[in-house]
Amino acid sequence: MNHRLLEKLRQITPEEQALLNGRPDIQRELYTNKKDFIIDSRFLLSKGKLIDIRPHTRFAHFPRHRHNYVEMVYMCSGSTTHIINGTDRILLNEGDLLFLNQNVTQEIEPAKETDIAVNFIILPEFFDRAFNMIEQENVLRDFLVSTLSQDTSLTNYLHFEAQNILPVQNLIENMIWTLTEEKSGTNTINQTTMGLLFLNLSAFAENINRNHPNQYEQSLVFSVLKYIETHYKSGTLSDIAGELHQETYTVSRLLKKHTGSNFKELLQQRKLQQAVYLLSQTTLTADAVMEAVGYENSSYFYRKFKEKYHCSPKEYRRGFPLH
Repeated sequence: MNHRLLEKLRQITPEEQALLNGRPDIQRELYTNKKDFIIDSRFLLSKGKLIDIRPHTRFAHFPRHRHNYVEMVYMCSGSTTHIINGTDRILLNEGDLLFLNQNVTQEIEPAKETDIAVNFIILPEFFDRAFNMIEQENVLRDFLVSTLSQDTSLTNYLHFEAQNILPVQNLIENMIWTLTEEKSGTNTINQTTMGLLFLNLSAFAENINRNHPNQYEQSLVFSVLKYIETHYKSGTLSDIAGELHQETYTVSRLLKKHTGSNFKELLQQRKLQQAVYLLSQTTLTADAVMEAVGYENSSYFYRKFKEKYHCSPKEYRRGFPLH
């Protein structure tokens, strides 16, 4: 990380100084006015802001809490230990990234002066532009969206080991810089940067929640979704199960548990997503699109397309005239 930026983040805050002076715990009144410890975005975000950052409070145990916003933690230097949902113990090392949705509980063990983490406070609507930037819908993106924004998601955090992925490092540092400089008109820049960040997260999906025993199932699901994203034309359950050294029934059960759909349904969903992308972005005929996404039976393709989008492929294309 840029030395000047890191020095700025390393500065002792008034709350931290009070801890160093002998205060036994953090100042809850800085985060919420409720008895149950739910950190309130209104205490941390200026009116009208969708995103901001604050350095993680060091020198004290941060007790178990929830957030009424999405939190992204980035480890700038050193390390911190996070306990998620009372069971999952996560060591964040320099360069690691942790997303937490509004359902998750978190507590953090005391950090030393050299352990510099940045907490991003993000309202869910901030992600609208970011997810729209992913050029087309896909099953992996849909799963990321549900993880961060839906109360029913079974996966409520994403731990991304990104220390060796330079684009991720650069994008996060860019966001930290624009937010610390507090220049006007940077909201669009940060939303666009977040979109680029999620494009990279999608590209390295196998790194998400990779080394957590309690999240092993989710890690497998991410791997299958990434496989479907790129092998939608002719991918098979047996192929990906073999790559993952799993039984086909195990993979199918995990997909159903974590996404609500089986492999065949997700594969079909991805085929149709690719079909509407081609219809809106190319001049391929409907039959050519059908072949391009891996359908051989035209009547089946047209029936499934109409079930999903309530119109025929030709009718869909009329809404996207190409010049």
